[in-house]
Amino acid sequence: MATAYGHANGTNGVNGANSSSFPPARYSKVPPTILVAVAEAEGPYDIEISLDEDIQEDPTELCTLLENERSAKNTWMTVAIAYAKHKKVDVAIEVLSKTLNVFSRGSSQDRLSILNGLCWLYLLKCREAPRVKPDGKTEEEAKTKDFYVQAATSVLNEASRISPSYPPLYLARGVLYLLRASGMPPPMIAGPSHITPERMETLKQAAKCFEDALRSSHGKNLMAKMGKARVNYSMAKYADALKLYQNVLESSPELKDPDPRIGIGCCFWQLGHKDEAASAWRRALELNPKSKIALVLLGIYNFHLTARLPPSNPKFVDLSKKAMSDYIVPSFKFDNMYPLTCATLGGFLLVRKDLEKVETLSKRAIDLTDVNDIASDGWYQLARKEHLEDNTAKAVESYTKADRARGGDDRGYIPAKFGSAQMRVLMQDYDGAKFRLEKILQQQPALEAQILLGTLYAEDVFAAQAANSKEDKSAELKKALKYLEDVTKAWKDPKKNLSPDQSVLLNLARLYEADDHPEKSLKCLEEVEKMELDAIPEEDYPEDIEDEALLKAALRELLPPQLLNNMGCFHYQHERYVQARELFQTALNACVKAATRDESIDTDALVTSISYNLGRTYESEGMLTEAKDVYEGLLKRHTDYIDARIRLAYIKLRQHPTDEGPKAVVKLYEQNPDNIEVRTLYGWYISKSKKKTLNFNDDQEQRHHKHTLQKVTGQKHDMYALTSMGNIHLTIAREMRRDTEQEKEKRHKAYEKAVEFFDKVLQLDPKSAYAAQGIAIALVEDKKDFSSALQILSKVKDTLKDYSVFMNLGHTYCEIKQYARAIESYDTALAKEGRANDQTILACLGRVWLLRGKQEKSLSAMKSALEYSRRALEVSPEQIHFKFNVAFVQIQIAQLIYTLPESQRTVAEVTAAAEGLDQAIESFSAIAKAPNPPFPKQDIEARANMGRNTMRKQLERAQQAQQKYENENHSKLEQARKLREAEQAKREEERRKAEEAVAERKRKILEEQKRLQERDKEYMERRQEEERRRQELIDDSEVRKSERRKRGSGKRKKKSDMDDSDTDALDSDAEARPRRRRHTTASGTDGVSDEERPRQKKRKLERKKKEPAGKYKSADVIVDSDEEAEGAGDGDLPPDSPAANTPGSNEDGDGDGDEQVAAPRARKGARVVSDEDEDEDAGNEDGEAAVPAQRNGDVAMDDDEDEDE
Repeated sequence: MATAYGHANGTNGVNGANSSSFPPARYSKVPPTILVAVAEAEGPYDIEISLDEDIQEDPTELCTLLENERSAKNTWMTVAIAYAKHKKVDVAIEVLSKTLNVFSRGSSQDRLSILNGLCWLYLLKCREAPRVKPDGKTEEEAKTKDFYVQAATSVLNEASRISPSYPPLYLARGVLYLLRASGMPPPMIAGPSHITPERMETLKQAAKCFEDALRSSHGKNLMAKMGKARVNYSMAKYADALKLYQNVLESSPELKDPDPRIGIGCCFWQLGHKDEAASAWRRALELNPKSKIALVLLGIYNFHLTARLPPSNPKFVDLSKKAMSDYIVPSFKFDNMYPLTCATLGGFLLVRKDLEKVETLSKRAIDLTDVNDIASDGWYQLARKEHLEDNTAKAVESYTKADRARGGDDRGYIPAKFGSAQMRVLMQDYDGAKFRLEKILQQQPALEAQILLGTLYAEDVFAAQAANSKEDKSAELKKALKYLEDVTKAWKDPKKNLSPDQSVLLNLARLYEADDHPEKSLKCLEEVEKMELDAIPEEDYPEDIEDEALLKAALRELLPPQLLNNMGCFHYQHERYVQARELFQTALNACVKAATRDESIDTDALVTSISYNLGRTYESEGMLTEAKDVYEGLLKRHTDYIDARIRLAYIKLRQHPTDEGPKAVVKLYEQNPDNIEVRTLYGWYISKSKKKTLNFNDDQEQRHHKHTLQKVTGQKHDMYALTSMGNIHLTIAREMRRDTEQEKEKRHKAYEKAVEFFDKVLQLDPKSAYAAQGIAIALVEDKKDFSSALQILSKVKDTLKDYSVFMNLGHTYCEIKQYARAIESYDTALAKEGRANDQTILACLGRVWLLRGKQEKSLSAMKSALEYSRRALEVSPEQIHFKFNVAFVQIQIAQLIYTLPESQRTVAEVTAAAEGLDQAIESFSAIAKAPNPPFPKQDIEARANMGRNTMRKQLERAQQAQQKYENENHSKLEQARKLREAEQAKREEERRKAEEAVAERKRKILEEQKRLQERDKEYMERRQEEERRRQELIDDSEVRKSERRKRGSGKRKKKSDMDDSDTDALDSDAEARPRRRRHTTASGTDGVSDEERPRQKKRKLERKKKEPAGKYKSADVIVDSDEEAEGAGDGDLPPDSPAANTPGSNEDGDGDGDEQVAAPRARKGARVVSDEDEDEDAGNEDGEAAVPAQRNGDVAMDDDEDEDE
């Protein structure tokens, strides 16, 4: 582009302001009038015929006159071209057709000229003809592009029969092939080529025709060059086309119609250089302000710039206005039938919903264009127009045509394919829509297609959830997540500059919830919240709030309450009750403000749901009074709100478990016996208060749930009732005797019955954690299948946050003697909300610590077991079995203490064990006297007697032995302690010294680095100072050299034998010779005056070879070779001496031959000039010993240096 837009061919590509430009403007040679000589009796006279705007509409009379007067062929041609100039191409064709008839017997040259003109008129008419037959017209009336292509082909064939080598026919035939190629359909099959073999062959024929035209014109036919460039462009060889267009512009910078700058810009556009393309089009518009093509292309460029910006950006509006007002509208005013302008303007009007004009412009673009892509745009705009008007059938048809115009199937037009998929969605053909969207994504990862396809799969999942369908939708769930997650990843790409879509995030939140990823759901909702907060205008911000947290809380009240409610629910599920409560309270305030802003909004349902959620949060936080107030408030507004009544009954049951609570639950059940939620609460109450029995039919809870499953309408698959039935069977089976084989078989069948209920629940809900946990319990208790049970429970704990899961995990780990994991599971259960003093968990922890202590013979573990057992007893002191547990652990500690060696126990521990033994003996005695002891009375009394008689004496002996051991080893223990402390102190000192050594090494390294940096800085400053002084000396040398030149010039004139006339002659010859920069000597200064001579590059390196005698150089300063040559100037030959121009003459004129000037060898590549060569060049300049300029086309060094500079 440097050549195309540089100044090599004139000012900005235009050779001055010469009015006679080449090539001439189109129709510029058509005169305003012509004279036709008419023969009369009185003598011939001339008739003036107007060819300007007053030209006759009907050419019959004019043609008759020309025929009668036997006018020349040129006159006929001029009249035809005049009609074409005034856009009356049909009349021009009629005139030339009559001309052909008149000259049917004329010379072959005349007929060829006429046929060539007629062919071009047919080609011109083809541009204006419609692609398809208009509605309401017959085949004879409708002359399409194919008709004129066939007519042009017929004319060319006729001309070829006369003379196939007639040069003007080559260009016409090439253009005809181009038109044929443009009308051919694009390839339908995916592949690397975007051109069908038939179209490629046609383009090759066109290229051959243009090559023939160039050959016949000796490469001077500009239109053939343009045609060849167009062929390369059509073949997608954009780089080759660009070179050809630039070559045309170099040879004819005034060419504006057609303008090669348009082609240059199009090539740049296809190569991805959009800004360079716009620069080319702007230059075209500067040269021709009425260029409709340049205007519309610049409009498209500005619309392209808007594609990178969101609509909210102010630049988006400015660029859109600029595109329309400055480019598209003016282009449309110049030619309202130009297809590209019509398509571009139609696209803009489509956004403005001006559908009537859109239809007109789209049909015009479709009918008049010979480019498939523009026709595709027209069909697409028509489809969008029908889409907006809900004309489904027409929209589908137009979308299909738009797609096929660009190839269809595996290629085609992505927006049209997407529109067709949208229409399938509107027609509720979801499978067809999915198929088309997946085909689009195989072709190109279009963001809109991913969003729509992901949404369709998400709707399948949501519909199945709403219908409680048993159909497996896991595949649809995965696909929906994949496509929508890909969309969110695309948002994060800064190059794409995309804005997040709230609908995508909300769908993702629902999908993550269905896929058991509530944290991801919450994250999506938080992103939506951030988008909503950013969208709040500043005028709605509350005043006088500077704290960021308070400001956010205030702004949240302006958000949709549904969003806040959903976020609160997710926080509640993760037991973050404080955040949940704040969000629910904010949501209630948001409901109030929403109703204030828009009274038509019904917020009652929202307020009811959010208030209920707030009450549940209060319950979970233990704020029962606040929860009751919320539920009672709900009942005041909605007396039939049964969920609030259920929660109030439950709160009463928790606060008053013996009197008011049961009464409230029973009353609620009696009032609503068919409400499934009430029945569930009542069943739960029965399970906690019923009398245990081993007879299944006598169980009160099972009768209640059986009635629910059999009698209540529509509840035969109630999962809570089924799960409870399984739990009842589990409980009964666990308590059954298993002494005989018959009893074991009966117990096994009870477990199988429980599993049947749990399996039924899993069939209804494969993700039921309670049913899965029930199966795991049955596996452990019935089949001792601990491995399978652990796998199930490990998955259940990720879903079910209830303490019971961890309790069962603890039991299972305990059974397989993994006591550490069992303790971890029990601790997790104990840490759950409201379970810190759960007596059952505390008792289990006491038991597992006891088992671990016995296994590891660990006294600390035994102490932990005693601690947890005592805590359980403190919680329920009336429970006699907890008292037994404490006493049993104390007995076990006493036994362990007695068996431990003296080195692993202390006197204090033995004493404490003896005290615990006494307490255990007392406890066993009391437990044995209780009415319902946990074990047989005789066994308990026997254990107490063993403690009194045997163990007490053993501990007394152990205490005495331990005391003696510690007295004897006191000094050794003290010495060992001191040695241990000394060893620790020594290791600490070594560690400290090592750290100090490392710190010292780091300090030295930093000091060395700092010293090196300072030294480098000083060195660089010294170098800069030397460089500055050297430059000053060189500048002084330059000044002295210029002064010597002036003095030397006068001296040489005096020494010269030439007289004044000779000198004047030489001067005049020098002035007369043109100054050419490309043909110079190696120094590039031959024939150039001192003022015009470019400054030589200065070499700052020392010469490698020793200077010859007679030269003087300073020992400190390197003087340029120009100055050396100046010093030897007195011995130089005069400029006109033959010896001065001899290549072998000495540079300094001293005859020593050390340094000679050699003529540069001719070569095409860049020259490499050594130090000595450049010094010799300098000698040529000052010593006037110039080498003859080379005329072989080599690039002079001066040109290269100018480019570098």
